[in-house]
Amino acid sequence: MSAYDAVVVGSGPNGLSAAIELAREGLSVAVLEAADEPGGALRSAGLTLPGFVHDVGSAIHPLAAASPFFRSLPLQRHGLRWVHPPAPLAHPLDGQEAVLLERSVEDTAAALGRDGAAYRRLMAPLAADLGRLAELAVGRLRLPRHPAALATAALRACGPAASLARGAFAGGRARALFAGNAAHSFLPLEWRPSALFGLALGALGHAVGWPFPEGGAGRLARALVSCLRALGGEVLTGFPVGSLEGLPPARVVLLDVTPRQLLRIAGDRLPGRYRRALARYRYGPGAFKVDYALDGPVPWADGRCGRAGTVHLGGTLEEIAAAEREVWRGGHPERPFVLLAQHTLFDPSRAPAGRHTVWAYCHVPNGSTFDMTGRIERQIERFAPGFRERVLARRSAGPAELERENPNLVGGDINGGVMDLGQLLTRPARRPNPYATPVRGLYLCSSSTPPGGGVHGLCGYLAARSALRRLRGPRRSGHRPPAATPR
Repeated sequence: MSAYDAVVVGSGPNGLSAAIELAREGLSVAVLEAADEPGGALRSAGLTLPGFVHDVGSAIHPLAAASPFFRSLPLQRHGLRWVHPPAPLAHPLDGQEAVLLERSVEDTAAALGRDGAAYRRLMAPLAADLGRLAELAVGRLRLPRHPAALATAALRACGPAASLARGAFAGGRARALFAGNAAHSFLPLEWRPSALFGLALGALGHAVGWPFPEGGAGRLARALVSCLRALGGEVLTGFPVGSLEGLPPARVVLLDVTPRQLLRIAGDRLPGRYRRALARYRYGPGAFKVDYALDGPVPWADGRCGRAGTVHLGGTLEEIAAAEREVWRGGHPERPFVLLAQHTLFDPSRAPAGRHTVWAYCHVPNGSTFDMTGRIERQIERFAPGFRERVLARRSAGPAELERENPNLVGGDINGGVMDLGQLLTRPARRPNPYATPVRGLYLCSSSTPPGGGVHGLCGYLAARSALRRLRGPRRSGHRPPAATPR
């Protein structure tokens, strides 16, 4: 078996990012993937009918578009093309016009009536400084354009989304828009720091949009694999790893796995205190996902929802907050908060001519076996009467099936663990270096490390930098933070 400088276990976006960073520093790298196709949850497949392309996991990628690491890679030369819908997000409401998050802060604010000025004050500085803030993750420090406004926003971000929405906005439209973004946290909206997600996703929509790869999410994974191979790295599929003993010889090993898998693979090598910390690691609610093949576009009651790639179905702030609370209490909301993506309105390559896809999911208790298909469809019908009549085929997947397809999705948790204040920056355990395990040369590079869930590659990048410091020493690494390539 060949020897390498580094072996990476798992080919999700973080595993591939770690491998790319090591390879472009001149190391020999192999990525080992148990499945037949690389990408982890970043894949596309024909899940319903022939000719329909569905995203297996992640579907909308504002974090990827903003990632300073991804932006430093020539991914366009490796086949990646971003699709930008006219509006990043639509949020329909009962008996009134939908509220849209437009690329422009001004255009979004203009549709919020009396809350327009408050929205502008809150979001404009964040959108303007988002790129500079993102670069902090890769070691580049640039002074913000609006330091005072950012300091205020940082304090607000640490708090609950429900409190921020009620304090900042007087009307229900702005509150609902913010609540839908905050619900991506998988946290009750009364918990800290759910406000962070509402602020970040709104700012991302204005700064970079909420785009997705042309042809399916798998195209991003393919571009990352192609980039790695161009640097001399290898990707070996159909290579399950049950223990460290089964790995090729390497100077360092990086695992794109959650703490549960880390215990299984390396538990006998880990000291007791660290093992106990990993055993206490908390996983959050799961996802229940439905993929649809349609004979036409979603018949939205408010046709302006057809301008957005993503639609939040949850109604008011109060309704969304109640649904998320119920999930955390172990229940299944009658009216769940549903995240819906309608790719084929803007990317016709994903379906036969005149046909469409819909990707939708809601939150459920971790490990739930309850079938939420009917409740998801009722939420869609609520804002798009006649939707069911356009369904040609559907495929539902609850937490158990999601975990079978990808063991990192423990109990259906797509974020690699709860992202509350107690675990957002201390994942997977309280250590000075969260990426390095107590075993020399063994690192964790998954979303169970900072900065957490989402397709951005930064967990992998930062773990790779940690491994390089061990291999070369802090003074010999010659590291320069990646600079974004022209777009």
